[in-house]
Amino acid sequence: MGKRKYTIAVVQLNLNNTPENNLKKCVEWVRKAASQGAEVISLPELYSSHYFCQSEDVDNFKYAEPLYSTSFDAFSALAKELGVVIIVPFFERRMAGVYHNSAYIIDTDGTEAGLYRKMHIPDDPHFYEKFYFTPGDLGFKTISTKKGNVGTLICWDQWYPEAARLTALQGAEVLFYPTAIGWHPKEKAEYGANQYGAWMNVMKGHAVANGVFVAAANRIGLEKYLPGTDGIEFWGASFICGPQGEILAQASHDQEEILLAEVDLDLQENVRQNWPFLRDRRIDKYDGITKRAID
Repeated sequence: MGKRKYTIAVVQLNLNNTPENNLKKCVEWVRKAASQGAEVISLPELYSSHYFCQSEDVDNFKYAEPLYSTSFDAFSALAKELGVVIIVPFFERRMAGVYHNSAYIIDTDGTEAGLYRKMHIPDDPHFYEKFYFTPGDLGFKTISTKKGNVGTLICWDQWYPEAARLTALQGAEVLFYPTAIGWHPKEKAEYGANQYGAWMNVMKGHAVANGVFVAAANRIGLEKYLPGTDGIEFWGASFICGPQGEILAQASHDQEEILLAEVDLDLQENVRQNWPFLRDRRIDKYDGITKRAID
């Protein structure tokens, strides 16, 4: 039997800078996380740039990079040097006119353990992702690494129980959610508490319903780069919870931080034995789940 415990980390950062500076910063923070004992480390969504999806502007496609180029080279070398797994969310240029919101899962020897492409693409005010990203075509996947079996979903994916379930059914011990989510400043006073609460609650629900650990890595800071707009205040609050939704580590709304927690596979098995939600699924009655609506 393999190792029954390992330490995971999420890194919460302000990424309102250039790709070159963000890369240097993230390398430094991954080093810090590894020095604190982290074995699987996740960065926030689209780590290399500010959140450019606040507008629809073809100039922002310059932030995209081909597979196995800048980000992969840097973090592959780092993962091998440190002997850790790194989840690196990046803007993928697949070909001219086809781009994805993607994440490498890089193993401890620097090789690619897996690639995930964001499946659910939002189109909300100042979150105009459909302009930039083609929906993922690799499906929901659990990635086997030398530290453990991890699932990586990205931001808008976090609202969908189907995504969490299909990933967990493939053996994921942890669901990582690299994220870029925040408040519209004018809405914060009226709606902010409920928006943030819903974000935490839905992911904690995925942990409970699937008996998995969940780790969300968000960014922080006000990103206001468009004239005449209020920007987005990214709310941070990255967290790691256990398979009953219990909070194991929680970040602030406005500070750069590293969160660490232990994935205990014996605990996970015990929880699933006592709360056997996966056992009691009525898979013979779920045909309608693949329909847009049931008329």
